[in-house]
Amino acid sequence: MVDQVKLERILPHARHLERARHIQVDIEGGIAPGEREGILGELRYPLPNAIALGQWRGEPVLLSMVEATHPEWPSGREWLNQLPGDAFELISTALQVNHWRRNHRFCGRCGKPTQQHRNELAMVCSNCRLRAYPRQSPCIITLVSYGRQLLLARSPRFKQGRFSTLAGFIEPGESAEQAVHREVMEEVGVEIGRVRYFKSQSWPFPHSFMLAYFAEAVSRDIHIDGVEIEAADWFEPEQLPGLPEAGAISRQLIDTFVNGVAIQD
Repeated sequence: MVDQVKLERILPHARHLERARHIQVDIEGGIAPGEREGILGELRYPLPNAIALGQWRGEPVLLSMVEATHPEWPSGREWLNQLPGDAFELISTALQVNHWRRNHRFCGRCGKPTQQHRNELAMVCSNCRLRAYPRQSPCIITLVSYGRQLLLARSPRFKQGRFSTLAGFIEPGESAEQAVHREVMEEVGVEIGRVRYFKSQSWPFPHSFMLAYFAEAVSRDIHIDGVEIEAADWFEPEQLPGLPEAGAISRQLIDTFVNGVAIQD
């Protein structure tokens, strides 16, 4: 069942901010614990560097950018593992806006300071008026299968024992489907046939927009690139390795495929 709780992209009017909630995010992406929803705090005083994110459960929500590091604050990934699934969009938006705002203090065209736009989620150059909106980097992520087997791989960046689906950025001039074929061939040397779209997810590490697909392999021959992928193998649904966290779209691809195999069996 799809969660019906969404972050409304309606920026609150100033007169409504007295009943706003806020999320505090430090320079490392740590999120402060709050009184509500795990991360939402009450707005008791003016917040420096505050940005309106929208409305959550009918209440305005502000992002408070904290210019310090708080090692005791859980990371975004830790919060995603702790909170209910309907908090994903709230956390994802806060992390991505925080990252974007910290990296757009100055204009990318003329180098002058930027200012927050009054009515839009945008930074505006004080000199040439160029607008910078939150960045989204389109990526594909795909679960390759051969019959009832899943092709899972691990990057050198993964935790020990963890495997996942294949993923990569979409290159200029390339369609998402072309990117699926290219990334699979580049990373594991597997030729694929039919490709089927699954769903999308805005992934806040730091600003990826994931387009998820199922892909059917033509053969089981694997030839890893040895750079982005250090290991890859075919797995039976009953004997899976360590998997990504439940909120990740890679895990949703795996779970959906495994559940489908169970129904067929």
